[in-house]
Amino acid sequence: MIELPAPDTPPAPTTTTTDATEAGAVTSALTWRGRRLFRHGVPHRILSGGLHYFRVHPDLWRDRIRRLADLGLNTVDTYVPWNFHQPRQDEAPRFDGWRDVERFIRVVGEEGLDVVVRPGPYICAEWSNGGLPSWLTGRDVMIRSSDPGFTSAVGRWFDELVPRIAALQAAEGGPVVAVQVENEFGSFGDDHAYLRWNREALTTRGIMELLFTADGPTELMLDGGTLPGTLTAVTLGSKPDLARKLLAARRPGEPFVVAEFWNGWFDHWGERHHVREVESVVRTLDGIIADGGSVSVYMAHGGTNFGLWAGANEDQGRLQPTVTSYDSDAPVAEDGTLTAKFFAVREVLGARGPVRMPVRTPKLPPARVPLVHRADLLAGLRAVPAPTSTGPRPASFEQLGLDAGMVLHTAHPRIPAGEHRLVLTDVRDQALVFADGTLLGGADDFSVCGTGAVVRLEVLVESLGRVNYGPGIGRHKGLLGPVLVDRRIVQGWDSTPIALQEWSAADLARAVAAGSATTHAGFAVATIHVDTPADTFLALPGSSRGLVWVNGFLLGRYWKIGPQVTLYCPAPLLRAGENIVTVLELERLGGTLELRDRPELGPPEEYVEEFD
Repeated sequence: MIELPAPDTPPAPTTTTTDATEAGAVTSALTWRGRRLFRHGVPHRILSGGLHYFRVHPDLWRDRIRRLADLGLNTVDTYVPWNFHQPRQDEAPRFDGWRDVERFIRVVGEEGLDVVVRPGPYICAEWSNGGLPSWLTGRDVMIRSSDPGFTSAVGRWFDELVPRIAALQAAEGGPVVAVQVENEFGSFGDDHAYLRWNREALTTRGIMELLFTADGPTELMLDGGTLPGTLTAVTLGSKPDLARKLLAARRPGEPFVVAEFWNGWFDHWGERHHVREVESVVRTLDGIIADGGSVSVYMAHGGTNFGLWAGANEDQGRLQPTVTSYDSDAPVAEDGTLTAKFFAVREVLGARGPVRMPVRTPKLPPARVPLVHRADLLAGLRAVPAPTSTGPRPASFEQLGLDAGMVLHTAHPRIPAGEHRLVLTDVRDQALVFADGTLLGGADDFSVCGTGAVVRLEVLVESLGRVNYGPGIGRHKGLLGPVLVDRRIVQGWDSTPIALQEWSAADLARAVAAGSATTHAGFAVATIHVDTPADTFLALPGSSRGLVWVNGFLLGRYWKIGPQVTLYCPAPLLRAGENIVTVLELERLGGTLELRDRPELGPPEEYVEEFD
């Protein structure tokens, strides 16, 4: 149970930082003194939870916010992904519909909670490219640095974003009480001129509330990511006592704030489903909030990496793409279910009010429906118009202005009679190779039999997600190295972008209607009849790897390698009556679509992130 210092008319709080104005002592709602945090002069601690508006259907924002309030939290924490708002350089950032971050913040305030905003511009968050637009990282700029090529672009983005946040600050009667400067910068670099630029970019555009940095609790990370005059917070999954001691030695007088407490973890394709036992979470959370500590539970509700927005990690050059689900073993599950962890965390936080929200949301009854193969893969992809680029070598995603999806490369080499080696020297990330329409396979080294004639060589390259953490952020995608027939480079390529995430309902219909199905891969449809829309979980037994749309909305990726088996489909994506599910299968299509009433996220593996 939480015990706050007695609020007996405390003296006006001050800060012990070297720059009281930067720390917000005069105008901000949150201040500190003597290692204690105050809200408008009253002893306070931030009890926050991560909830990302871009991972939750807008019709469910209020539902999920109320569940966080029932958890015992007083604050909601969200990132702002730049690439979600401005996927194309030649188009202005959008702040409507799903991208209406202002509406999200107002809804949080209407539910009686504060808001912490983390605008980046880099956010990590297991989100594609760490939230940075690929049209920017595809340039020759040093990202996350004081390189003017980077800061000038960020400045233009902040010109659009930050005044919207500033208008919703507590000083203006809104719920925003704190704003983060960059994000875990000490895990990336040590350009303090850039950090100072970032802080000034916020204040000069109107931010008056508490500013803070957040980094892992190590000397290395704190050296790189902290600033004098700005509150230092930490991110961790364990050992809060060691983090508290380190901060007390480096930043005496500042309150202990954990900007991310990793009470669960995310998953990669081909690995196991990460979970964290309740007792481990309770024990660490107890240690964080002891002695006035503040916390943000990351994630309190994870949500879903809809579409192709899931990011990736790298391990010694090996890509580790993140799955569609961002459940993260959070207290509030992907579909809103209140878990055992929810009730244990609620008890630690000392919540006394009733739990207003139901433990589970309504679900459609389980069902099996036929999955009907309508069009072959290449025919369906070719049916959607797209501009083709021609050049001596294959064009990268970045050269084509493509953030995510696929590119179809076509060349016409003459291959002498006999067996020859066909090599793709650098593929990011997966490729399917066809010769005269026949699939050779999905590797990067083949044996091809020539006759002395010209061959129509087609290489379909798929991005599995852009790296969101570490030095690999911003790496290009596509067929990046030469294609070889023995030692000879294949030259003269047509490259056609397939912007699946931008396909309209009409585009999807063209693909499905592209012709008869004669292979094992391609486009298929299933029809679901619904009386009253409710949540469901979709599974594709017998299918291998591909994408799923529901009524024209790109739900996400499935893959037989797991761990994730089911895709969460929230009720707002369905309608009463007939609903169409479209599947793009890349390898081998099964014949059935299953509707389930519970998720299957794969065999569990206990995981606790620790810093050495």
